[in-house]
Parts: sequence; C-alpha cells; structure tokens
Amino acid sequence: MRHCMVLAIVAVLLLLAAASSQTITTFEGIDASAFRGATLGVDPNGAIGTKQYLEWANTVYQGFDKVTGKSVTSITAGDTPWVENGMPDCEGSSGNVEILFDRMASRWVIGRRQGRGTFFYCIAVSNTDDLTSPTFAWYTYELPLNSILGNCPSGSQCYPDYPKIGTWSDGYYVAIDMEDTGNGFQQAGVLACAFDRTTMLTGGTMRTPQCFRVPGNEPYPSHSLEPADIDGVNAPPVGQPEYFASMENPAQGQTQANFLNEWVFHVDWNTPSNSYFHGPSKFTVNSYTQGCFTPSNPENTICVPEPSSQQTGQLIDSVGDRLMERFAYRRFLGTTPYQSWLVSATVQVGSAVESQTGVQWWEYRDKGSGHFGTVTFNDGNYRFMPSIAEDQTARMAVGYSISGATMHPSMAAAYLNLNKVGPPKEIMLWSGAADEENSYHWGVYSSMTVDPIDNCTFWYVNEYFGQNQIGSEINWQTRISNFKLPTCP
Repeated sequence: MRHCMVLAIVAVLLLLAAASSQTITTFEGIDASAFRGATLGVDPNGAIGTKQYLEWANTVYQGFDKVTGKSVTSITAGDTPWVENGMPDCEGSSGNVEILFDRMASRWVIGRRQGRGTFFYCIAVSNTDDLTSPTFAWYTYELPLNSILGNCPSGSQCYPDYPKIGTWSDGYYVAIDMEDTGNGFQQAGVLACAFDRTTMLTGGTMRTPQCFRVPGNEPYPSHSLEPADIDGVNAPPVGQPEYFASMENPAQGQTQANFLNEWVFHVDWNTPSNSYFHGPSKFTVNSYTQGCFTPSNPENTICVPEPSSQQTGQLIDSVGDRLMERFAYRRFLGTTPYQSWLVSATVQVGSAVESQTGVQWWEYRDKGSGHFGTVTFNDGNYRFMPSIAEDQTARMAVGYSISGATMHPSMAAAYLNLNKVGPPKEIMLWSGAADEENSYHWGVYSSMTVDPIDNCTFWYVNEYFGQNQIGSEINWQTRISNFKLPTCP
C-alpha cells in the first residue's frame, strides 16, 4: 500500500516543547501522485481562510476543510479561474504562483505569471470566503508584461521571473524579477506594480495597474523583492505606502552584509503622476552570509545534504540568495500602538564555506527597536526554505525545511515572543521518510499564515518525500500543519 494512503488520514500529534505542551494537527496536502503532469517544481504555498485552507503545489490547487483536514474541492488545474472566464492569455500551466487570503476583505487571491514569449501577470480574486458556496466564483484580471518589461541589456526581451504578491489596503502589490535571457538569465532589474484592489474585489473593470521599471545589473539590491502582506484585520494607517524588502545578493562582492534593502511604493489612483517607487534605502541589521555562499560562485545556493547524498552526490537547493515569502505585516492597536514587519531567509551558520544553514529572521517596527535572530541548533542539521508570520500577541512562528546527513528532509517550526526575545523553541511538524535523489530543486516557497478567525493558530505547508524519488520519478508529497501557542488566547 502506498505510504501516502496512510498519510491522507488526519494525524494529531502531541509534542512536548521546552516549557509547555504543544499540540500539532497535520494532514496530507496535494501529492504528485494525485494528478497528471506533475513536475519537479513543487513550490508549495497557500493560506488559511475563515473556513478552509487553500493550497497551491506545482500546477494545481485544492481546498481543505480547516477542522477535519478533508478536501472540499477536487485538485484543480491552476488556470481554471481564467479558463472559466474566457481569458486565453492566462491559460496554461505556470509556476511561481502564490495564494493569499485577503484578511481585510475575506477573499482568496491567486497571483501567477503566464506565457511563453508573450507574458502576462494574472490575478484571480474570489467573490466569497467559502470555497464550497454554490455561488463561488473568481473575478479574473490580466496585465500584459512585454511592453512594460522591455528589452534587457543583451537586446533580448526581459523574462519575468519569481513574481511575488502582497495585500495592502490600497492595492495588490507585485514585484517581478527582470532577467536577461541573452546573458544567462542574469537579473537586469525589477518591475513593481500596484493593482486596483478596491475594484477587483467587486469584479469591476480595474483601473490601469501602475508599474515602475527599475533597471540594474547584478549584484543587484532589489533581487527578488518581497512586498508586505497584511496579517490580521487592522489596516495600515490611512495613506501609508506599501513596503518591499530584499537582501543583498550576492552581498555586493563581500562575504557578509549587515543590512537589508527597503523600497517604498506609494500609489495615487486618482492622480497617477503622484505615484512613486523609491529605493533602496539601507536598513542596518546583524551581519549575515547567504545560505550556501561560496566566494568562487556566489550565486550558488545548493549545499543542503540528505542521507543519500554521500552515495548520490545530490544536494538540495537552499534558495539562500533571497528573502523568502512572506514579508508579514501586523498593526497592533491599544495603549502602545505600533506596526511590525517580519521577514526571513536562509543563511550560513557555520564558519566553513558552504557550511550548515539556519534561518535568519528580522523584525522592523515603526516605534521602538526591531529585533532579529537566527534559528539554529547544535545538531548538524540544515534549516532552510523558511516562511514567517506573527499572531495577535506578538509571538512569531517561522516554518522551514530541515535536513541533514542522517535526517531525511522534514518540516519544523520555531517560535518566540517578539516583546521578550529569547532563544527560539523548535517543534517538529512532520518527519520525512525518504530523499529526493534525482534533483537539487526544492521548490522556491513554503508558506506560514495565521488563522483570520482566532488570530492565533499558525498554518504551515511544505513538501517532503515518503519514498525515495529516483530516476525519472516524480513522487513528492506536501503536508499542511497547524498549531497554536499556549500564550495566545
């Protein structure tokens, strides 16, 4: 019997974490064996809504009941919303897709790049928060990209890669890497666009997206910009612009960097000439070295071992050259109001070249000092591919993959109190049983989100293997886990 048939049953695990008991509920997500045409690019992500969890993996999406973990929709081809609405420009399979839950409007949002030669950025917004509603439907939109991207320095049409989307009160904000196909896909700048969220939520005709094209060559400080994405229902102060963040990649020719890059996007829908996209400004942090960094090949990010690596020579990509989704924002009200932004990345935690990786997290606040720290433990294992979020009591949780010479790729999370920062506490979410022996690719996303109903429960999705993936096989699996810290009411 296939291992995944057993894993499809909801499992409730009780783990004892440092000073308190921690209950973790986990159930099977989308698996490669469940649909045709699965490829190596898993890219698992998703978000928790008011009633369901909506997951994306590879080229498909599926909804799950948040209480039982049972599927509430079939596995659905990723282009379905646009096919149903007769938008052929957005038809076809594509990767680098993100699913959000717009907490202020209680709607699902899907953002994806589509096209070959002629490119589009496609957004779908649901008309309700209930995936099982008989009136459920998607409002769909598209933005032609070729003329905005233009040509890169080699003369080739710039290629749109690694798009990211975030929810802000006055728009859906998107950042897209511009890559030069005539120069080895080197980054040649960034495209940042604001989409008319207000109209899109009603299914109306959106106003023309406002975009800024910022050219530049690597090493480039806007590499894979992350737009802020709101947790909770407290909107940012009226008129506050959207923020984007990036890390240095490579670290401007240096082994280490001690800053992040901040960009500001202000949109004026009534007078577009008043809109602006400014940056980068430097935000000083602790010194860090990107995951898997080596001076001879600073763009290499492949160094994570798995038990089979000694025999196969196959290592896993840490994707340590960029910040990872999400750039989580939360506004706290009350007697001492403040705003908090959180982001994370894979960094090197050992002194040797291509040494052990850990998870670096950074918090910025508009009032008082921010915080930062590293999730690493003296166990020789590599932690990578993180995603971070914050509950209503200023406790953060960051989920990530974990693998090592004696540990199959698995899923874990660490948490701590951002108002009283101490050593992080780690909990195992799911233990993998096998390795990916035929590829270094380990997706480019995982996703940590917070339940919009209780504002306490963290939900995390990532990939693993129940059986060794060898030769031409594609048998990855995904797992969705949730937990609530006992300090959150």
